[in-house]
Amino acid sequence: MSIRTLLSLFLCVGLASALQAQSKAPDLVLQGKVAGTQNQTYFEVPFEVPAGIHRISVDFSYTGKENKTTLDLGIADPERFRGNSGGNKSHFTIGESDATPSYLPGPIPPGKWKLLISVPNIRAHEEATYRAEVRFNDPLEDQSFTTAALETGVRWYRGDLHMHTAHSDGSCASQTGKRVPCPVFLSAQAAIERGLDFIALSDHNTTSQYDAMRELQPYFDRLLLIPAREMTTFWGHFNIFGVTQFIDYRAVGRGGRDVNQMVREARAMGGIASINHADAPSGEVCMGCGWTPPTDVDMSLFTGVEVINGGSGFLSSADFWDRTLGKGLQLTALGGSDSHNASARAGEPGAIGWPETVVEAKELSVPAILDGIRHGRVFIDLTGSHNRVIDLDARDTTQAAEGEWTPMGQTLQAASGDRLSFRIHTIACAHATAHFFLDGRESAAFPPLSIGTGTEPLSFSWSSDGASHWIRAEVRDANGSLMLVSNPIYIRPATR
Repeated sequence: MSIRTLLSLFLCVGLASALQAQSKAPDLVLQGKVAGTQNQTYFEVPFEVPAGIHRISVDFSYTGKENKTTLDLGIADPERFRGNSGGNKSHFTIGESDATPSYLPGPIPPGKWKLLISVPNIRAHEEATYRAEVRFNDPLEDQSFTTAALETGVRWYRGDLHMHTAHSDGSCASQTGKRVPCPVFLSAQAAIERGLDFIALSDHNTTSQYDAMRELQPYFDRLLLIPAREMTTFWGHFNIFGVTQFIDYRAVGRGGRDVNQMVREARAMGGIASINHADAPSGEVCMGCGWTPPTDVDMSLFTGVEVINGGSGFLSSADFWDRTLGKGLQLTALGGSDSHNASARAGEPGAIGWPETVVEAKELSVPAILDGIRHGRVFIDLTGSHNRVIDLDARDTTQAAEGEWTPMGQTLQAASGDRLSFRIHTIACAHATAHFFLDGRESAAFPPLSIGTGTEPLSFSWSSDGASHWIRAEVRDANGSLMLVSNPIYIRPATR
């Protein structure tokens, strides 16, 4: 079985485990009967919510619809009314920062909650049964605004992992041309116009955007909305993805709360963290924009690095990335527009979708996209294309029985003197040139290769010196402009 096949199986198993969160047994089942004598009445179904709950999810069903029985649904907590969806929703979730439309987000107080059931119609001689499944702290609802993948099938999914809206410092022109806070809807609409499959709305230190995202996700059923936020500290910015619960951004260090705690909390909730614009200038020009954290930060807790930032036109943090890889860490290179204006047109600094982060995933869901990033199945597209691809794989050809191909993002073990064969796969890159980087630098051992039609694989060989290395590729056009950036294949020592 090839390593690529094993990787796909691993991704599939990990994804299946995440998706089982929705189908786990409910924490409570509330059920009962409704008689014809209850026509046009109201009744309550109480249930207890324990302490420590941050989200309640309810699935509601009933019989008798074929005979015109109608039951409408609402809910109240011990202190106040929390919403009513009538008969238009059979599922809802209420979290601290977001809720299904019809319902109010906010703290989940312990104590006696009540389902509020209305009976607009039931015929005199009919009897119906209802069933409400209640789940507390559903991990999938915490991580995503949809419980089903928007698309299935392995492919490269294109997205933008860094942008801002009215919920932090995103602004755009109003109908009369005034500069105003920019609504979440415009970011999603711009992403669709650019042909993206996913976006992460990473407003600074806040979770308020999640309620709008929960509302918009059913409408944007071809665009995955990934919960994110930019944790903005005095010494650096980093995004967390796949987490809706609040994480305190006030890292002080020196015996107090530190960044390691912040990232560990995100990981414990199923999320990942990625450092933003690490090589940006910092200080009064941009508070904490450069990455200058305390020396006790555990970089192994992070999953990615924003290597290309489009917010000011073009900012590369490839030097920081290479320095980090040189310490033996395997952080995935990502891109982000850092858009602060959803109406910026393609080609303008900070336009949504420039650059694109392209992730190979089993499906279009938050767990699948995050798994693709964790495994380094990612490249950055600076052309705003809908179809350009770069991918790498390698194998050890020293032995009589050649090794399996190791995909981009993964590790190949090689002893000193082993002959390694590399392949680069490109799509829609005709007449461009592939450049190769050994430990962050172009090397005479890896001369550039011309790409002909743009679809044929290119290959080269290299003899390992038995040390640790990382090898990645870039595609540049005829003018030398950067088009695509791959993630590396990691070479680690092996003994024979």
